[in-house]
Amino acid sequence: MSAGNTDYKYIMQDISNVYLGAKYTYEELIEDERIPFKIKSLINRYIKPELAGEDLSLESHFYYMTGQGFAYQTFLQLKTRVKISILEEKKGLINKGKREYATRTLALRDFVKIPPEEKEE
Repeated sequence: MSAGNTDYKYIMQDISNVYLGAKYTYEELIEDERIPFKIKSLINRYIKPELAGEDLSLESHFYYMTGQGFAYQTFLQLKTRVKISILEEKKGLINKGKREYATRTLALRDFVKIPPEEKEE
């Protein structure tokens, strides 16, 4: 696996949060020894049964999540937040009308309200 394939595959933890890279698939998370046992258990018990055998990445699963289903409810209980980059129009007198990317952190409940077409921008 080249370095480009691992840019968004990371795990970081602090006292109360676990941060996972978006390119991880659920199968990779289960197999990775750095992933806490609680996360592996949640995936096996609550997430994987709803995926019907597909090995989706976190990115793909959240991207097309509709706000329904047991996996969605599980992620809500975990207070999942999604960090995204969105194209925004710059405000101000000098660069008015200029568009640039900004990083935002959204609650999953807010993220699923954005239609997939709008997420592609």
